Amino acid sequence: MPSPNASTTFAALARDHGVSRGAIRTVVADLLPDHTASEEDAPAPELPVTLDMPGKVADYLRTTELEPAERAALDQGVAVRRGQGYTLRVSAVPAVHRQLLARCQPLNDDQDLLTVPTQRKARREYENRVSALTP
Repeated sequence: MPSPNASTTFAALARDHGVSRGAIRTVVADLLPDHTASEEDAPAPELPVTLDMPGKVADYLRTTELEPAERAALDQGVAVRRGQGYTLRVSAVPAVHRQLLARCQPLNDDQDLLTVPTQRKARREYENRVSALTP
């Protein structure tokens, strides 16, 4: 029988001992009531989501001041060629995608003479992808 450690899952323990995962959870909850209660109250961590960001949005964001998490997500993105342009495949938690979308809000401003229609369209495409994420 392997020795349990911090990375052992409930499923692995259940298989090793021939019981259900629920039985393992019950035993842990009985032995560590304070520990499990605080975990249940804590919000579940957000998992990274991969979204395709139009190249025009990525180019704009590279010229703006970003938070470290936003800059890291942008820098770690993978460029995928699309016809004449490209798409940046960005993996980040939904909160970072929402922050990046907020940073490119000036691309949606019709009053700005420097913004071209293709940039506005690219921003709307990225906005649609970000809005499809469940909060």
